[in-house]
Amino acid sequence: MITFIMNGKEVKVKEGISILEAARENGVDIPTLCYDKELSSFGGCRLCVVEVEGSKNLVASCSAKAREGMVVYTESERVVKVRRDILDLLYSNHPKDCLTCEKSGECGLQDLCYKYGIKEGSFKGEVKQYAIDSLNPVMERDQSKCILCGKCVRVCSEIQVTSAIDFTNRGFNSKVTTGFDEPINYKNCRMCGQCITACPTGALINKQLKGIRPWEVKKVRTTCPFCGTGCNFDLNVKDGKVVGVTPNPDSPVNGKSLCVKGRYHTDFINNPDRITKPLIKKDGEFVESSWDEAIKLVVKSLKDVKEQHGGDAIAGLSSARCTNEDNFVFQKMMRVALGTNNVDHCART
Repeated sequence: MITFIMNGKEVKVKEGISILEAARENGVDIPTLCYDKELSSFGGCRLCVVEVEGSKNLVASCSAKAREGMVVYTESERVVKVRRDILDLLYSNHPKDCLTCEKSGECGLQDLCYKYGIKEGSFKGEVKQYAIDSLNPVMERDQSKCILCGKCVRVCSEIQVTSAIDFTNRGFNSKVTTGFDEPINYKNCRMCGQCITACPTGALINKQLKGIRPWEVKKVRTTCPFCGTGCNFDLNVKDGKVVGVTPNPDSPVNGKSLCVKGRYHTDFINNPDRITKPLIKKDGEFVESSWDEAIKLVVKSLKDVKEQHGGDAIAGLSSARCTNEDNFVFQKMMRVALGTNNVDHCART
């Protein structure tokens, strides 16, 4: 453990952590746009700068380590001025459509501009303008709103290990894009949507949630039904209808990570072709029935087969969409209740 002074108070933290991590452990908020605890330190946005006694320049707290005896100021007059200048620069080169932006209400840049009183950009000159990339079915990309925080690049490389996107060009012409600056599609991207979660602005959005304001939805925590891993996410519910999915960093299994199915394929919930009631074949045609009738029929049929031909005349195929616990109970039922080891799983390759 090491001890140092932060904003006039003595704090004790584990040796080797960054100043930013030390601050957050002690309830001190240092603003960031490019930092994510699950990604490598980037130090690109510079909003996390702090003043350290004895240092000529302001220090990026996300990458600088806390040291024994150091004296740190996180909101000094000098620090606040620099943060305002940085936000002014970012907003001066940013579209001014906050009122209609899909990210309004949960935009990191918007929140910090509000906190530090940036109402308009004071730097005049050429502004980046890129065509919106909306050719794929799940994601919309507006590079004009990109602040070059690099979070999408790092999550694609470090978490997904795909490296579908990276920085290109230099200076004012710098941007994040695919190889040969092609639109994002299935040829160059897995469409996992991890970059959407990482993006702090409206540069990357989920098409399923387009046109739905963040405050209009109720978030309901649930377990993903697509495999037995047990990922958690939040169903976004508007007017009693599931409109999309957002990850939750508190999820114990997956954190903010989701696969393609978990993130996008809740559309089956309201699909008109979905079977919502049991069907029993009567006179050669499937007709709707109650759950009680359907379950009694299954029980009777299984008992009849076992009595006439023995348990090994029955086989059970379990589902990859069940939880591990459900699959465990299923194989127990097959082996103990029905007396057969003829049980397998549909995820077998």
